[in-house]
Amino acid sequence: MNVCFQCGMYHADKVIDPSGPFAICPDCGYRYLFQQLPLLIISGASGAGKSTICHYLLRQDTQAVVLDCDILWRPEFNAPDKNHRDFFETWLRVCKNISQSGRPVVLCGAGMGVPENIENCIERRYFSKIYYLALVCSDETLSERLQQRPAWRGTQNPTYIEEHIRFNRWFKEYDGQPVIKLVDTTNAILEETASQVAAWIDENIRSSV
Repeated sequence: MNVCFQCGMYHADKVIDPSGPFAICPDCGYRYLFQQLPLLIISGASGAGKSTICHYLLRQDTQAVVLDCDILWRPEFNAPDKNHRDFFETWLRVCKNISQSGRPVVLCGAGMGVPENIENCIERRYFSKIYYLALVCSDETLSERLQQRPAWRGTQNPTYIEEHIRFNRWFKEYDGQPVIKLVDTTNAILEETASQVAAWIDENIRSSV
């Protein structure tokens, strides 16, 4: 979509006319009619349960395309000095193109759930709205889950655990805009959590039609 079908120039920063909606080429003015669907993001600290829920939804949800953002992670994206911007832009571009099939994307990933990482991206303009949900749990539960993982994952390191406890608390304390819906997984069974998340997905997709 970033390549103009008329003049062939590449622009991620096309002007969006919501009346179509149209993505307008800034070089030649070509108006490309596209589907501006919502994007739904499921986030949370490591150990909160997002990967488990993502894999569960893959087998249950048919109205959306469910993706785990870790599948595209590569070392070259590890650029904290740039706030990992290339990684976020790449994922939004992927989701934008997938949504042209008429099905919105549910994207699961930790940093994806921080609105300032997403809302400032160039590719953000191609979505009608972005909905955020974060899985959270108690500090003790998070620590126990991380320590119980296989050693190869490297999550038993005290520094790693403390980092994700802070991230878990950040979601709980966040009170800004856009809103982040919280789902507590401390004592919930998988099916119960999945049911809450599925209802949230369904509600937001229906409200965006």
